[in-house]
Amino acid sequence: MKVNIIKEERVFDNFFKINRAQLEHELFNGEMSGLMTRLNFERGDSVAAIVFNTDNSEAVFVKQFRYPAYTKGLGWLVETIAGVIDKGESPEAAIKREILEELGYEITYTEKIATFFVSPGGTSERIILFYTEVGNNLKTQNGGGRAGEQEDIQAVTYTLPELAAALKKNEIMDAKTIIGVNYLLSKKGY
Repeated sequence: MKVNIIKEERVFDNFFKINRAQLEHELFNGEMSGLMTRLNFERGDSVAAIVFNTDNSEAVFVKQFRYPAYTKGLGWLVETIAGVIDKGESPEAAIKREILEELGYEITYTEKIATFFVSPGGTSERIILFYTEVGNNLKTQNGGGRAGEQEDIQAVTYTLPELAAALKKNEIMDAKTIIGVNYLLSKKGY
C-alpha cells in the first residue's frame, strides 16, 4: 500500500527525538486518505531480557524509579533488564552489556523471544526481548546500573510461584516484563 510523505521535520532533538510528518496513505478501499499530521517519538531500538538463575531457581529483575510511571501514581517498577542498542552494536551485545551493568552477571548465550513495537501509534521503538539463564558463578560485578547515567537499580528475585502470584495481583505493570514473565512461566511449565 502507498504512503506519500509530503513533509517531514524534526521538532524536538535531545536525548529523545520527535519527528512530525504530513502525509497521506492508501486506504483499504484503494483511495488515498486526506492529508494528515503524525508525530513519531524516535529513540531507536532497545533490548530486554528475562533472566533466570538456575542455581537458585529464581527470576531476576530490576527495580528502579520511573518518572513517567510516578505521574500515574507509581514510581518504582519491577522490570526486565533493558536498554537502548548503541549505534553499531548488535542486540546480543547490547543485552550482554545491560545485564552486566544492571545485575553484574556475565552471560554466555541468549535466546530470542520476540521483537515488538512498544506503542506503534506514537513511537517507532521496537524491543528485542531475550531469555537467558545465569548461575551464581557468573556474578562478576555488583550491578546496580551506571552512576554516570544516574541509575539507581536494585535487583529483585522471584521464585516461579511468587512470580505467578505477582503477575496475577497486577504487581508487574511493564509490558515487556509481562511478556517475558509469561514466556518464562510457560517455558518452565508453570
